[in-house]
Amino acid sequence: MNAPIRGRGTVNKPHNRFAPTLSEACDDGWFQEETPLTFATEVRLERAKTVITRNQSPDVGFDRSVNPYRGCEHGCIYCFARPSHAYWDLSPGIDFETRLIAKTNLAECLEEQLSKPGYQPAPIALGINTDAYQPIEREQRLTRRALEILLRYRHPLSIITKSSLILRDLDLLQELASLNLVSVAFSITTLDDELKRIMEPRTASPGARLRAMRTLHEHGVPVSVMAAPMIPMINDSELEQILEAASEAGARSAAYVLLRLPLEIAGLFEQWLRDHFPERAEHVMSLIRQSRGGKDYDSRFGSRMRGDGVFADLLAQRFKLARKRFDLLRRDTFVLDCGQFAPPGRQMTLL
Repeated sequence: MNAPIRGRGTVNKPHNRFAPTLSEACDDGWFQEETPLTFATEVRLERAKTVITRNQSPDVGFDRSVNPYRGCEHGCIYCFARPSHAYWDLSPGIDFETRLIAKTNLAECLEEQLSKPGYQPAPIALGINTDAYQPIEREQRLTRRALEILLRYRHPLSIITKSSLILRDLDLLQELASLNLVSVAFSITTLDDELKRIMEPRTASPGARLRAMRTLHEHGVPVSVMAAPMIPMINDSELEQILEAASEAGARSAAYVLLRLPLEIAGLFEQWLRDHFPERAEHVMSLIRQSRGGKDYDSRFGSRMRGDGVFADLLAQRFKLARKRFDLLRRDTFVLDCGQFAPPGRQMTLL
């Protein structure tokens, strides 16, 4: 294992579970001086065949999503999407946050799918396996192009982000909101800048996210907060403060998720704990396993987002009380309008 470096969630590169061979580094004593590790971000360009991904999970409030990128430079150590990078023969570790893939034909592909005869609209979740507003969006502008198309087609969407870059698209979001076609959720995991730095290094600061939330709210864009993930003995004590701060910034609803550690994330996260919180690493992992039936992760629908057991139940009670205290409703109160969907050149359906 390599020592952590500033600006990256992990520098480790766990074995790709799909690779037919396993390579193991060995120090033969040849080099006498160590060269500090640096990892520049590389962006590979891809032409996608389709961009709307379907799912049937009962644990999420949408059945389709669009991800402009593969991988995410934000580098959140706990990101549930990390294992997906193995499908591209890349590591869920450092590769996930440094070797990114941009779907350069996202706009034309999205427009083609929305124009197909028989397409039935339902809210599209923009940015799930990646943050649609991660740093490379400044140059690639794929998310903005997607918003332009969705507005032109009068198609509803939701966004979840950790980035204040979303304010760049305030003009489009404000117009979408005026038609009841968009809602925005900000993922806020901590209000502690130092914890943010080591846990989700290239995201916007907590204060910047709250300011962006307030700005959107003041311009009529409905906003909510996702306190996720809640990690035992790391950030769970901040749950009430996060909801209070979000409420003051204009959030109308809230949700939370207990830390999930599928596949390679378990090893990456445990190493991160030992690097940054060695004195409590064992206790944290113990509480996680107590909430997951004795395992690092339980993938069952219905429990994977919340967990089971004493700690999970207490967290759920705290969230319920805090949500009521700060007047935050359920996320499903955001009912977007699907009836306006009208591909250009096609008459809108009369309901």
